[in-house]
Amino acid sequence: MDFTENTGHADRAMNDTDMGSITLAGDGHLIHCLNIIGQVEGHYILPPGDKTTKYEHVIPALVAVEQDSSIEGLLIVLNTAGGDVEAGLAIAELIAGMKTPTVSLVVGGGHSIGVPLAVCADRSFIVPTATMTIHPVRMNGTVLGAPQTMSYFYKMQERIVSFVCSNSAIKPERFRELMLSTGELMTDIGTVLEGTQAVSEGLIDGLGGLADAIACLYGLIDKSRCGGE
Repeated sequence: MDFTENTGHADRAMNDTDMGSITLAGDGHLIHCLNIIGQVEGHYILPPGDKTTKYEHVIPALVAVEQDSSIEGLLIVLNTAGGDVEAGLAIAELIAGMKTPTVSLVVGGGHSIGVPLAVCADRSFIVPTATMTIHPVRMNGTVLGAPQTMSYFYKMQERIVSFVCSNSAIKPERFRELMLSTGELMTDIGTVLEGTQAVSEGLIDGLGGLADAIACLYGLIDKSRCGGE
């Protein structure tokens, strides 16, 4: 597998490594790899010591991948603790709406808003040792104790439930059950799923590693090519 040398992709691939993404060519396929790590940073800048994925970097990269006809597929590798709900959901919605074939791979963790980011791809994989935390929407900072605030939280939570269940095989009632479980986490509400459990619950499509995810993406690309002929 080599850096691409056509249409200027080599320079872009080298530059994008600082933002956690790179464009690579191999086996006759040109794919873009997007790495979502640490916390998804939204409207507020996190401390310099925090490892973050900035949505203002990811969104233009996704637009560039979608409009570049030479890039045939997108691989999303996740090891995220979660982060800003609206920013994460915005990224997930963009990926779900792409015509470019997409495959996600959860390694380490796909927690909180990382769940929608994991299921938004055409196919999703998780390694056996990875974990995913499902919990209710929460907000840091000052929160007004008013009915309108509770209504906002509920609507945001239902947006996540709807998105996850529309992009995976898990049922809404089961997802809410896992989200509101009180017997799993010591000081919180929610559930932690290991790789095998995430697959058995229908949240993730398959158990596998990097080779499996790439092979699946190549298969989707080939299927897309045949469909376009």
